[in-house]
Order: sequence, then C-alpha cells, then structure tokens
Amino acid sequence: MNALLAFSPILLTIVLMVGFNWGAKKALPLSLLVAIAVAFGVWKIDIHHILGYSVFGFLKAFDILIIIFGAILILNTMKLSGAMTTINNGFNGITNDRRIQAIIIGFMFGAFIEGAAGFGTPAALAGPLLVGLGFPPLAAAMVALIFNSVPVPYGAVGTPISGGAMVTLEQNLADVAANPEVFKLALTKWIAIPNALVGIFIPLLGIAIMTKFFGKERSIKPALAAAPFAIFAGLAFGIPYVLIASTLGPDLPSLLGAFIGLGIVVFAAKRGFLIPKKTWDFPPKSEWEASWKSNDNGGDTGEAKMGLVKAWMPYVLIAVILVVTRIPSLGLKGWLAAQTITLSNVLGIEGLTYVLKWAYLPGTIPFILVALITNVMHGMNKKQIVTSWKTTFKQLSGAAIALLAGVAMVQLMLKSGTNGAGLDSMLTTMATAIADLSGNAYPVISPIVGVLGSFMSGSATVSNLLFASLQFETATILGIPQVLIVAVQTIGAALGNMICVNNVVAVCATVGCIGAEGTIIRRNAIPAFVYYLMVMIVVVVLISTGFNPLPL
Repeated sequence: MNALLAFSPILLTIVLMVGFNWGAKKALPLSLLVAIAVAFGVWKIDIHHILGYSVFGFLKAFDILIIIFGAILILNTMKLSGAMTTINNGFNGITNDRRIQAIIIGFMFGAFIEGAAGFGTPAALAGPLLVGLGFPPLAAAMVALIFNSVPVPYGAVGTPISGGAMVTLEQNLADVAANPEVFKLALTKWIAIPNALVGIFIPLLGIAIMTKFFGKERSIKPALAAAPFAIFAGLAFGIPYVLIASTLGPDLPSLLGAFIGLGIVVFAAKRGFLIPKKTWDFPPKSEWEASWKSNDNGGDTGEAKMGLVKAWMPYVLIAVILVVTRIPSLGLKGWLAAQTITLSNVLGIEGLTYVLKWAYLPGTIPFILVALITNVMHGMNKKQIVTSWKTTFKQLSGAAIALLAGVAMVQLMLKSGTNGAGLDSMLTTMATAIADLSGNAYPVISPIVGVLGSFMSGSATVSNLLFASLQFETATILGIPQVLIVAVQTIGAALGNMICVNNVVAVCATVGCIGAEGTIIRRNAIPAFVYYLMVMIVVVVLISTGFNPLPL
C-alpha cells in the first residue's frame, strides 16, 4: 500500500501529461501537492521539513534553468547574427536530407556533447540546432531526446558510473571482498556491449519515429529507405564505444566514440555513401500542424553574411570548452567546480545545503560565455544583442513553473527517508516493491527501476546513486550476476532520458513548444519500450546461458 501511495504523484503526472495531454506547467504543480499530502499524511514528515525540501527543490531547479537559458541564448544569438542561416545553407553541401541531418546532429553531435557535459545538455543544444536547420520544433525535441540515450551511461566523462554507481556500491563491494576497480572495469564493459548492440539501431529508430509522425506519408517507409546509412552511423559510433569502454574505463567511451563516429559519418555523407537517392523533407511549413510549431519564434533570423567556419565557431568553442573543463587531469574542472555560492541549512534545516556551482554549470560556461563572444565575433549590433536576451527571458518563463514544481516534488520524494513513520524514502519504497514482486523475473524488471530513477530526477547519475546498491543486493540474493544487473540498471537510467519529465520540459523550453510535453512522453515511450525490449533480449540470453562476467 505504501508503495502505491509513494507512486501516486508519478502516476498522476503520467495520467495528466500522457493520458489527458496536460502541459507540464499545469500537471507538475498538482503532482507536487499530491506528493506533499502523501509526505505529510503517510510518511509523517512535518510541514517545516516539507517546506524546506520543497524550497531546496526550487533552488535546484535554478541550476536547470541556467542551462536552459544559456542554450536558448546561444540559439537566439546565432539566429539574429545570421549564423543559423549560414549553417542551414551549409548543410546543403553535405546533404539536405532531413533523415541524415537528424543522425549527424541529433545522434552524433548530441553523443559528443553528452560525453563531455551530460545532464540534459545534448538535447538542449541539438534540439535548437535542428530547429535552426528547419525542423519542426516538436520533431526536433522528440528526436533529440530519443538519440540522447545510448551515450548517457558515460555522460559527463563517466559521471553516472564513477560518481554514481561506484559511490553507492562501496559498502556492497566491501561486503563481498570485491576489488572496486575490477568491478568498475567489468561494469563499464558490460554496459557498453548490450547498449551498443541496441545502439546500432537507435539512429534508425529515431528517424522512423520522425517520418511516422512528421512526414507527408505518415509512414516509417522513408526511414527504412535510409536504414543502411542509419545502421552504418550506429556502427561508426558503437564499435569505438565498445572498444574504449572495454579498455579505458568509463570516462571516454561516449566522448571519443562520438568524435570518431562523427568524422566517419560526415565524411561518408559528403560522398553520398549509403545516402538514399530520393531526398526526404518535412511538408512545407504552411502544412505543419499547430502542435509541431514553436509557440515563440525567438525573433527574426538574420541574413547569411558570414562564412561557414565563422558561423559554426560558437558550437566549436562550446565543444572545446566542454572537453577541457570536464576532464579532471587538465585542471580546470576542479577550479570551476570550486567557484560556488552556498546557502547552508535551508529554512533552518540542518544538513540541507544548496550549492550553486555557477561557473561549472554549462549554462554559464560555456553557453552564456560563448554567446557573449559571438556578439563580438559575428559583429552584432546593440539592438540584436538586446533582442536576443529579451527573447530568451521570455521563452524561459514558460518552463520555470514546471521545473520549479517538478524538481521540488523529486527532492521531497528523495529526502523523504527522514520521516516520523520510520519508512524508507518514497523512491526506495517503490523500487523495493518492484524488486519484491518480480522474483526470478527480476532481470526483466531491473531496468524499470533505473528508468524510475531517471524519469523522476532527470539524471542517470542520480538514478544510480539511488538504486545501484538495491540492484546489487537483489542480484546477490537471487544468485544473478551482479555486474549484469547493475549494468541494466544503468542502461535503464539512460533510456529513461527519452521520457524523463525534467529533460522533456527543458527541451520543450529550448525549442519553444511548451505544452507539448505529454505528446512527447507518449510518443517517445514507443522507442523507449523497443530499446528496453532489445536490451532485455540480450541480457536474458546471457543470464540464461549461465554467463557471469565477474563471479563475486
């Protein structure tokens, strides 16, 4: 019963957004109220702590809003400077086929940014870039989220593993006298292998969803026509991804895999290798459905008055800055992360401390920083600069309510382990109930626990921090290989990125289709389920043969 009550805020979110197509800014405040009622009535958390956890959530939402603000500002700056027009024209030199553009930008470029920065940054960058190329905003949001899945376990130079799973597994590994470094390398490898086998088909799956919902034909046939190139792109990323994960650990598989794959795919596209003879495009804008369009066009688009290299330079700078500020050995990561604004004991609650790492957030460095550099580099006048900032603030306002309520609800559920009823936190209660109900079918259910964590928190790292230990313990009790179960926990946390509330709200804000969050979750549940099913086939086959990569 407690598990059902704990699940009620999430269930209400799903029903309102997916079933009734409510926008996030209407659904999430109501779900927050339900979470507050459950916390007070069942978990016996006093009003003071409920308010404290909620305010802490509001503060944590500010981190996400800074990232969104920076991503929107970059897009608006480049639109007004004329850079986006130049980039759009430049793609004609590679291909004007929207399927191929989606794979290059959404999958390859997005994977590179995920490997460097993580935490919702890829969709926030790739989505607006696709919109700038002429994609319907709703299509750009959906595709960017679908593609931001395979690289996620190694996002932000391995944070979901090194800073997530391995942190929470310290005691579990000590209890079985396991070597943490050996376990980490095995975990890294066995996340990559099933994930890459599925990932080969993710570019095809993404463009199939795109052509089905946004093509004149309303069919997956145009996607199947591009299947050879899509699978080639999946292999170009997946092969180096697995090799790097198997040899170098969790820091670089997505970053280097995408860097290598991007070069291969762009080279192939320029030469027409496996490119369909018939170019595919969206219907004319005059035929777009109202739900496809942006509810804020972000201002006028400037003329193409610069060269292609100059137009792309802001994105090049973003990529370079993300890499050099995310690799610890280069020294900048620690310094930037140390630049903080701290609010201790929020609302007088001891230990509830909010830390704003303002310099380390990608919204400030590099997004806002590069936007300011672009103002000068692209010779923008004062009116254009002021317009870009005004428009950005206007676009951001629609996402603020949803994020404030959503993150507050998550923080309340995360911190509900401290309560007067002596219960585990709401999220742990849900996950434990799932584990108890599944029994020997646990390998099939295990990824759903990972999805649950990222669906609510918007982070594969947080999902692993919450549930990797639970997954390990359950696997030990059931006699199932722990490495494989923790691996599918991480893969589940990654596929949850396609449909997680925070990421969907964020990308809708950056592309300007606020209110379409329910539509995106409903449609992206299709590739998420297919992804889950394919991973499960691989893992269940491995377990059924008695395979155990690291007996403990």
